[in-house]
Amino acid sequence: MHTVLVTGANRGIGLEFVRQYAEEGWKIHACCRDPKNAEALAAIKGDITIHRLDVTDDKQIAHLVKELKGDAIDIVINNAGVGGGDDSTDPEEWLKVFQINSIAPVRVAEALLPNLEMGSGKIVASLTSRMGSIADNGSGGSYAYRSSKAALNAAMKSLAIDWHRRGIIVVVAHPGWVKTDMGGPSALISPQRSVSGLRQKLSALKLADSGGFFNYDGSVLPW
Repeated sequence: MHTVLVTGANRGIGLEFVRQYAEEGWKIHACCRDPKNAEALAAIKGDITIHRLDVTDDKQIAHLVKELKGDAIDIVINNAGVGGGDDSTDPEEWLKVFQINSIAPVRVAEALLPNLEMGSGKIVASLTSRMGSIADNGSGGSYAYRSSKAALNAAMKSLAIDWHRRGIIVVVAHPGWVKTDMGGPSALISPQRSVSGLRQKLSALKLADSGGFFNYDGSVLPW
């Protein structure tokens, strides 16, 4: 049986990842900040274990590591994140966005390295955004969000290089503009379409793809 861990699993894209993997019979570790209020997540049937995890809380990460000790994980999906999409340059808010979007995914991946090494998939996939692409920035603004995703991309590229000898594949992926609470009702694609495309790409990854920046449809995106 394959095993996947998803952060931010209680809604939106994370919730859809859980749904689709559950339908295929995967073992799932679904992480969210408040399991007691994750009704939609709890309603999904399958081999699902829900874990309390604020990705910025080192104590909660350490507790998760203890819960998962000795368990193999094939794919870690760093999905948890915040928008911060306005043009504010307030330092406190900017640092908060960085902590969640840029630093936390690296910390979670590092903490779960022993589990990944035991798995057969050995994949870390962090959801980023085209707004983190410097080459693709033609409209400006969104300072905190853009820079946090650019930083995530850079950090995961380094992790891909550092973990290559371990046989672990590290990628960043743009899910598209998705109709979620964050994406809003004007977004272009459904969570189902986004996650289906992302899962198809993840299933086809090889070690040579590590360090890549992909769109949900599998195409390569510019840095």
